[in-house]
Amino acid sequence: MSEMLDRYWRLLFTGLSFVAFGVGGLAMRVLVFPALNILVREHQLRVVLARHLIRLSFRCFVGLMRVFGLFQYDISGLDRLERRGLLILANHPTLIDTILLMAFVKSADCIVKSKLWRNPFTHGPIRAAGYVCNDHGAGLIEDCIASVRSGSNLIIFPEGTRTPSDGSIRLKRGAANIAVRGPFNITPVIIRCTPRVLAKGDKWWRVPSRPVHFSIEVQEDINIRPFITETASSGLAARRLTDHLQDYFIQEKIHHGIA
Repeated sequence: MSEMLDRYWRLLFTGLSFVAFGVGGLAMRVLVFPALNILVREHQLRVVLARHLIRLSFRCFVGLMRVFGLFQYDISGLDRLERRGLLILANHPTLIDTILLMAFVKSADCIVKSKLWRNPFTHGPIRAAGYVCNDHGAGLIEDCIASVRSGSNLIIFPEGTRTPSDGSIRLKRGAANIAVRGPFNITPVIIRCTPRVLAKGDKWWRVPSRPVHFSIEVQEDINIRPFITETASSGLAARRLTDHLQDYFIQEKIHHGIA
């Protein structure tokens, strides 16, 4: 009986958390970012401030869910994220991975779907923060390279979507192309979520039987120089790097028993 009440209690607070996220996002869209666009005319300063505000809002959301007892988290290697100009690649087990990472990564940039750029509720914050839009076709990789070179920390989930329910990891080649053409070393992040929640295909109201624990591990950089010097073309280097990264994330999954 107590276990059932606990689950319903966490279901209630999960719903309240998402409502708070939506209301907070709307308030920032209607009040904060229009004021920021009016008061700060210099583009780069506006980007810095917008990203800082988004980071703080995500920290508040993560803190709210933690206070509600919905999840706990621990982060190792956080000092590695204190640098600038990082290409951060992470696995993608849950819906809120982006929020968790951007809550702790300074000067974070990310690739945003074009439909969110056109959405009236998200266009303002995304435009103010200067995030990379994914509808630039061939120019997308160049936009990502420019972001990292400018000192932003670009977060990419190389799977392109959340890990499917069968746990199989299949990486797309875009992230490796950015690393090779940059060239940039890769800062890998391993995210573990126990028990599984908000995975691909999961409904938000299907809360697990116990509070969730997130473990975020920022690992040592992967040197991409060997992939460039040992191959004849950037395309081949990107293909080999993608294969290496896929093996890397699969082995980490096996090693840590990630579902």
